[in-house]
Amino acid sequence: MVEKITQSAIDLLKKLIETPSFSSEEDQTAMHIESWLSSYDIPWKRENNNIWAVNKYFDEQKPTLLLNSHHDTVKPNNGYSKDPFKATVEGGRLYGLGSNDAGGCLVSLMATFVYFYGREDLKYNMVLVASAEEESSGDNGLNSMLSVIPDIDVAIVGEPTLMHLAVAEKGLVVFDALVKGTPSHAAHPNDNNPIYKLIDVLKWFDDFSFEKKSEALGAVKMTVTQVNAGKQHNAVPSEVSMVIDVRVNDCYSNQEIADILILSSPCDSMVPRGLSLNSSSIPVDHALVQAGLAIGRKTYGSPTLSDQSVLSCPSLKLGPGDSTRSHSADEFIYINEIEEGISIYIELLEKVV
Repeated sequence: MVEKITQSAIDLLKKLIETPSFSSEEDQTAMHIESWLSSYDIPWKRENNNIWAVNKYFDEQKPTLLLNSHHDTVKPNNGYSKDPFKATVEGGRLYGLGSNDAGGCLVSLMATFVYFYGREDLKYNMVLVASAEEESSGDNGLNSMLSVIPDIDVAIVGEPTLMHLAVAEKGLVVFDALVKGTPSHAAHPNDNNPIYKLIDVLKWFDDFSFEKKSEALGAVKMTVTQVNAGKQHNAVPSEVSMVIDVRVNDCYSNQEIADILILSSPCDSMVPRGLSLNSSSIPVDHALVQAGLAIGRKTYGSPTLSDQSVLSCPSLKLGPGDSTRSHSADEFIYINEIEEGISIYIELLEKVV
């Protein structure tokens, strides 16, 4: 049974690769997912481009486990030498946009859900959500599903982790900042040029460090990622705009990070774009983590953001593929990573559910 489901999952992934599904444009991949679930006689429901289903013998008296991954992708970069929308297998690698992030994880979790779907003896209910708009943190992604699906007690979020256990994940706050000065003609003296003031401001950001370090996630990582100023060669601008990317560990809330930077930074303004993408974690003594450790998986803290950020319950990030391949040119996943991923998901859940 597992071999047939695995091959079927790989075939589905090839269809998903060959169907463009940029964030908020996932309607066609949603239809492939619907068709695949229907082929196993699994009733599904759809909210926007999110597809979800529950196990056959769902029991409201039992706790509920969410299996989630996403079917949207970023747009392909200019470095591709292969057609990003052609599923090509070479040397055991399945190439194509979304193969690694996070199509391989999604189809592996879907195969796992099918495996457990008809079991009557489960200790946990299972809810499957193939979600949209993860890459854009959009309004119609997993966050929109939390009021639709049954209440969940714990979650596995499928992202490429080499099937190791990401027991914590950094949150994200993006700030728009301004350094103000005095506008003037470039030919005249000006000791309040905001571009020159930026030298000290950038040094402050480079030198600043947040005090609390996390055992799982390390230090908060703050990076200036964009700087913009001026429109013409002969005019000193009135201000310099900046964008600052802050990856937040589990020692701080996003609000605390905002409070610290608004008070401390040398910028004239620091405005967070949003505070909802918080860090997330699961206790190491949780049954899911202990089951993973028992079958030889390792734990670590993940620096990348996922749909875990919208969950309030304990969540484990776990999936086939390698995060370093995500958003890269000629993205790929190994076929045997999908095969191993399904096997490990099943082995882990057999110990828990």
